[in-house]
Amino acid sequence: MSNLNKVILIGRLTRDPELRYLASGVAICKFGLATSRKYRDKSDENNLKEEVCFVDISVWGKQGENCQEYLAKGRQVCVEGRLTYSSWETDEGQKRSKLEITAEKVMFLGSKDETSPKEGSGEKVNGESPADDVPF
Repeated sequence: MSNLNKVILIGRLTRDPELRYLASGVAICKFGLATSRKYRDKSDENNLKEEVCFVDISVWGKQGENCQEYLAKGRQVCVEGRLTYSSWETDEGQKRSKLEITAEKVMFLGSKDETSPKEGSGEKVNGESPADDVPF
């Protein structure tokens, strides 16, 4: 049986991208992404709820350099990649682990100057009102 490790997410950056270079000279860019979904509460059909998922993203090479140059907190992107599992032990001997997305493709959505609208401004971005955006 074959395996598949593929993730596609559309969301907004939760922080500005951070670019670093390995000793080999390879660039790695990291940023956080927030995705959300809205649903109706089963106990109260009139109550619209929102669930937000925060994910760490790593982008390698030239694409990572482009992310650092053109992206900023609040910018909307589509990330296509794979899940990567990391585990380590702290200095105190505690075991830690985390899942993150290693991006294979990052598509910049909207315009370069676009970020999430400020709270309370009646601005619309891509036809959405501020209430439709992930709260940052």
